[in-house]
Amino acid sequence: MPTYKEALNIHETYALNNDKEPSAIRLLMLHISGYSGADFLSHQDDMMDDSQYAQFRTMVDEYVIKHRPVQHITECETFYGYPFCVNKNVLIPRFETEELVGYLLDLVETYFTKTNTALDLIDVGTGSGCLAITLALENPRIRAQATEISIEALEVAKRNAQSLNTDVTFHQGNLLEPVLDQKFDILISNPPYIPNNEPLDPLVKNHEPHLALFGGEDGLDFYRAILKDAERVLKPHYIIAFEHAYDKARDLKKLCKKTLSDVCIIQKKDMQGKDRMTFIVKKP
Repeated sequence: MPTYKEALNIHETYALNNDKEPSAIRLLMLHISGYSGADFLSHQDDMMDDSQYAQFRTMVDEYVIKHRPVQHITECETFYGYPFCVNKNVLIPRFETEELVGYLLDLVETYFTKTNTALDLIDVGTGSGCLAITLALENPRIRAQATEISIEALEVAKRNAQSLNTDVTFHQGNLLEPVLDQKFDILISNPPYIPNNEPLDPLVKNHEPHLALFGGEDGLDFYRAILKDAERVLKPHYIIAFEHAYDKARDLKKLCKKTLSDVCIIQKKDMQGKDRMTFIVKKP
């Protein structure tokens, strides 16, 4: 049997030769070995046992040959430093969504200055629950609720909340419909925003839930629906936070101005310099 290092080198080359990312092979190796990145270095010359190596090779082929996302193979993705369970029923959390969380946390401190006041938040279309759960963990003032139309996705979100010991109330239903009788300080959503006819990488198209990907002909259907009902569930002073496609910032800003009045619209670029986030603030 090879050492961890030898097996990693062999299969990173195998991935490269098949136009796949060697970094994904490293993630699989860390998962199989049970070591963190730092610990792996001190154990990389240890021998793999037969069953461990066979399992690793099977996982590599799932990624390289069957094109399954690594996160679906390991059923885990780290988001904002927290481990989240993911599977075929939920969208895999992306790095840019972490930036949405960071910016929103800053805005909360800027616009909700009474530090002893609880803040009610609704996450619309929660998927894995990563937004609602992370925000509740990062700011104890936040009392988080979340909606999700997919029963299967909701099961994943509830599992994540339980494993991270977080108190989030989940509702099964379409967008804001389950909470129209409530009022919130903060609304956050990363809804499906890919135009229906836009070509996708097979790794995404064939393995991630279409319910969480496609947003109508122009990719803005869910934003229209959320904004239409937003002020029915929001308090007089509120923040709305959206993630969106990099080329839809201008269209979304127009939609916000058309739907809402007397609001401040703040748009932010992600770390790649792409327009990804829109925040809508209504001051007292």
